[in-house]
Amino acid sequence: MASSNKGIQVPTPRFRPGDRPNFDHLDVPQAGGLPKPAVDADSQNLKEFAFGLVRVLNHNHCAIGDWDPHLSSGMLLDGLKSMVLTRAYDNRMMKMQRTKRLSFYMKCLGEEAVAIAGAAALRDDDMLFPSYRQQGALIHRGADLVDMMCHCISNSRDNLLGRQLPVHYARKDLNWFSISGNLGTQFPQAVGWGVASRAKGNDAIACSWIGDGTSATGDFHAACTMASTYNAPVILNIVNNQWAISTHESIAAGSAESFAAKAIGYGIPGIRVDGNDFLAVYAVTKWAAERARAGLGPTLIETFTYRGEAHSTSDDPSKYRAQDEWKLWPLGDPVERLKSHLIVNGDWSEAEHDDYEAQCTDEVTKAWKESVSYGTLEDGPHSPVETIFEDVFTEQPWHLRRQRQALGY
Repeated sequence: MASSNKGIQVPTPRFRPGDRPNFDHLDVPQAGGLPKPAVDADSQNLKEFAFGLVRVLNHNHCAIGDWDPHLSSGMLLDGLKSMVLTRAYDNRMMKMQRTKRLSFYMKCLGEEAVAIAGAAALRDDDMLFPSYRQQGALIHRGADLVDMMCHCISNSRDNLLGRQLPVHYARKDLNWFSISGNLGTQFPQAVGWGVASRAKGNDAIACSWIGDGTSATGDFHAACTMASTYNAPVILNIVNNQWAISTHESIAAGSAESFAAKAIGYGIPGIRVDGNDFLAVYAVTKWAAERARAGLGPTLIETFTYRGEAHSTSDDPSKYRAQDEWKLWPLGDPVERLKSHLIVNGDWSEAEHDDYEAQCTDEVTKAWKESVSYGTLEDGPHSPVETIFEDVFTEQPWHLRRQRQALGY
């Protein structure tokens, strides 16, 4: 929808606070409808994938179609458990922020499959360039919850020594690039890393995520141009979760039919995927990774999903969108959908799921208690002051030495 004045178009969301959301306007195709192209297919022959929607799980929670990755029950359970643990972690951290135990937090409710299925489809030596809501990928790669919490409260065990905002994780050991508050920078950085990897003779690839709003920034276009020009081994994900802070996705989309369609102008394959379907996200990411690893260049993926919570703890979505809009989202809850698929296959049960949720709640509770033993946000201890002079220069310049000495260090 859009309002206009003498030819000026101002896109507006269909629903505002007080409205009853209705998503009948969305064209949600049946699962299994799109064929799976060959990895070496010419990008000019892949245009239909930018306008369709890759889906694997049908309404009966069965996996169908060419895109079914035929994952083992063990891999599916690993994915489900990472999503459940991520949700428990998010809930705990949100509660701690609301009780002033940490300053800032961002949940990924509804988007767990976007990050976790994507990470599961990649190798451990592939480099991840995340945005705000990919903490599930970090957890799936084995990050310790205590370490993540210590970073968020900037205590003495914060691996970033208090130099980054909460949730701006960085883990070199897990090939996780530092999250940037200047959104969009990770796209060209991922392209550069991928080109460097190929120049070194490696087949490790880069994978990055931005939100739909960030696709309207210059960094997005610069990254797509570089990726196309240098045939970079990179996967560029646009997470279309319908809202960029308080701005509806129609602002960043412009008149384009989809965000994936933006890839066509760059000569890059663009694929639109059901972001709440773990199997579909895994399959599309795996296809793109195989293409990149084979030297066939980049892929732009639009993961079609919905942000279930506020943009951050500094945001109040009741000011700009209808209440409970996420609960009516026609693509459902990624956790519930994968759980139901495993139950249908006989590999999981409601009782097992309830038990595992309780186990995750206990795990994050214990992790929080341990994390505050290394210091709290209010009382510390925090990283030593003298560490502000470290890690920037190989050889510390004279002016920093003088400043450090003036402080008595």
